[in-house]
Amino acid sequence: MSTFIKDFIERETISRRNFMLASAVGMGAMFVPGVGQRGVAQAALKDPAIAWSYRDRASAYWNAIVSGGEAFAESIGKQKGDLVSLINEGSSEKSLADIKAFLAKNNGNCAIACDANDSPNARPVVEAVKAAGGYVSTIWNKTDDLHPWDFGDSYVSHMTWSDVEPAAQTARILFEAMGGEGGVVHLGGIAANNPAIERLAGLKKAAAEFPKIEILDAQPADWDTQKGAALMSSFLTRYGDKIKGVHCANDNIAYGVIEALRAEGIEDMPIVAYDGNPEAVKLVMDGKLLATVFTNPYWGGGVSAALAYYAATGAFKPSEEPKEHREFYGPTILISSKDAAEFKAKYMDATPAYDWKDYWSPTKGQIKYSN
Repeated sequence: MSTFIKDFIERETISRRNFMLASAVGMGAMFVPGVGQRGVAQAALKDPAIAWSYRDRASAYWNAIVSGGEAFAESIGKQKGDLVSLINEGSSEKSLADIKAFLAKNNGNCAIACDANDSPNARPVVEAVKAAGGYVSTIWNKTDDLHPWDFGDSYVSHMTWSDVEPAAQTARILFEAMGGEGGVVHLGGIAANNPAIERLAGLKKAAAEFPKIEILDAQPADWDTQKGAALMSSFLTRYGDKIKGVHCANDNIAYGVIEALRAEGIEDMPIVAYDGNPEAVKLVMDGKLLATVFTNPYWGGGVSAALAYYAATGAFKPSEEPKEHREFYGPTILISSKDAAEFKAKYMDATPAYDWKDYWSPTKGQIKYSN
């Protein structure tokens, strides 16, 4: 196993253990049903507590999200530690329980940014925040029938990324590297996650343009490095030399894929990924990945916290904003070998300065639904 990925897995395991212990001590027993339930959101809360609810800071992606949230907190004169991390460890039940506990602890005087972990969990999260009188902005996961404008001001906004076309772009790069023919396997995220669904759809869209490409299999790896390695090993056992390329739903999965391939002595398999994490960008520069896609999680984390906070404090009224300011796409950047070094210099060797009150200028328009 390479030193980089071995160290990555060890850091991931240790960080998860530490977060689970901190979560159990800090938030596990705070929720009392019925406490802080005001029924309707109130405008202009005074100094609301700020939280980010997300999966796991051991991931470079989620670490960037929360780092953006911390940068926003510092921009309003708070400390990084004033942004409370609600770590759900991939559990929708824990996500909802921790948010309810946070609302109860602060009597609803809260501004929350949240990835609900899976789409069905977004509704109970939003309903809990509204009932407590808080404010929430969500990213990535919600059902198509859940809209911020149906909840007055308390559900401030939802941001996702239009993943179908960027995933199709990475797939086209993959297919071209394969000479336009051969078998491909896809290792996906959590099955109920919107981005997992869209990234697989992007692969299928691109495959329809390449008649000699065959998608051999597509299975969830839950965004996880070790699960990605195990799944890739099973694909190699099942399909062997039929596999000519690998389409990964995120960078963490790709790290596991690379290790599974190395264990079999395979060093030249074409692989594409998604998220644009620093380690993945380095792998693109080194020729170990063909491409990845950056969604600027630092900006997304900061602006989501900013939207919830400034709506809570009355700086703007969400219900007076157009729908494209309530549901919108975030920015994406495709990273390939030809531009990876330039990208690294701009976004990773230096941190761009953001105006956290400039909520919508980097966004890419209102979310469109297939039905």
